[in-house]
Amino acid sequence: MTTSITRPAVEIHPRLTDPLLPELLHPSRLLWTPRELADLTTTVTTELTASVRDILRFDEDRRWWARLALTDGVELWLLSWLPGQHTKPHDHGGASGSFTVLQGELGEEYRYPGGPIRRRTHVAGEGIGFGAGRAHQVTGIGDAPAASVHAYSPPLVPTRAYATLADVPAEIPPLPVIVGG
Repeated sequence: MTTSITRPAVEIHPRLTDPLLPELLHPSRLLWTPRELADLTTTVTTELTASVRDILRFDEDRRWWARLALTDGVELWLLSWLPGQHTKPHDHGGASGSFTVLQGELGEEYRYPGGPIRRRTHVAGEGIGFGAGRAHQVTGIGDAPAASVHAYSPPLVPTRAYATLADVPAEIPPLPVIVGG
């Protein structure tokens, strides 16, 4: 006999009790566009600011993060960044994504397959949605701690790490097709 554990259609961080969040997550939507993801992260940072800030933590030893929500179509995260803290170069394994800066400033170096490496600064209130092929490295810049809200669709897709953004291949393999799951 096997037992399967079914996760609820929507998982939400226990300290996020605002009734707006479940409405924003659209549990029946299985694939989100970069624009829809950007709208989600922007709305969370502007409409749920107090609730999100209540969860926010900073850690001098490593970047801190907490999952805010998960559905079959999207995952939502809160990340904090002290000045100089950064990710390694990575992509999101074929998932589309978005992030909106809640506070502070983030520097981003990014690259699409076969394209040049570009740099951008993101300040509080700014958000960006991006397609499945984008690889990037994000760094907390400026003198103040930063925080950002991120969303990815499809959810739970493993990231791929690179030594440098120059190592991003000219073509990103497509997401695997799961049959019979």
